[in-house]
Amino acid sequence: MSETRSYPRRVITEAGEIEFRLMTRSDEAAVLKFAKALPTHDLLFLPRNISQPKVLSAWIDEIERGDITSLLAVKDGSVVGCGTLVRDSHSWSPHVGEIRMVVSLDVRGKGVGRALSQETFALALGAGLEKLSVQMTVDQQAAIALFESLGFKAEALLRDHVRDAGGRKHDIVVLGHNVAQVRAQMEAYGLPGAVAPT
Repeated sequence: MSETRSYPRRVITEAGEIEFRLMTRSDEAAVLKFAKALPTHDLLFLPRNISQPKVLSAWIDEIERGDITSLLAVKDGSVVGCGTLVRDSHSWSPHVGEIRMVVSLDVRGKGVGRALSQETFALALGAGLEKLSVQMTVDQQAAIALFESLGFKAEALLRDHVRDAGGRKHDIVVLGHNVAQVRAQMEAYGLPGAVAPT
């Protein structure tokens, strides 16, 4: 999908060394364990409940078809985060990718989410996508701030868009990033490498 990214790749965070690697079917049990440990509220902004084995299996099928690229953040052999890039080359929006990201509670606030979001963003740039979107519940202020720091801007508020297991409805905020526009602006200023993946 991207000629410029190679895995595994290691980064040092406040939580210690994190290995980024592409998710495969052999990671199914580890990802299921990770997903089941997440607070249910963290799963609400994902289109499906990834803590369900059948959903996880379908996710891996999509990875194998090439519709999804998922990057795992692994610490000491355990999955502590997952960044996913979703695109649909058969839709009216083949130039748009959606980033989905979840991180374990025990590594939050320690740079893991930032490193994972940057790595997933670089994957999207390497894929040649022109626009990116990400969505989350409106109370996930740290995640919103993280994506805003990458240049994402609020584009939509979807009221009562998801319902939790207790029946409560939650609003979803959609953030977007016009990669093509930013790239064109950088090139106009003579900075073509400014938004290129490292």
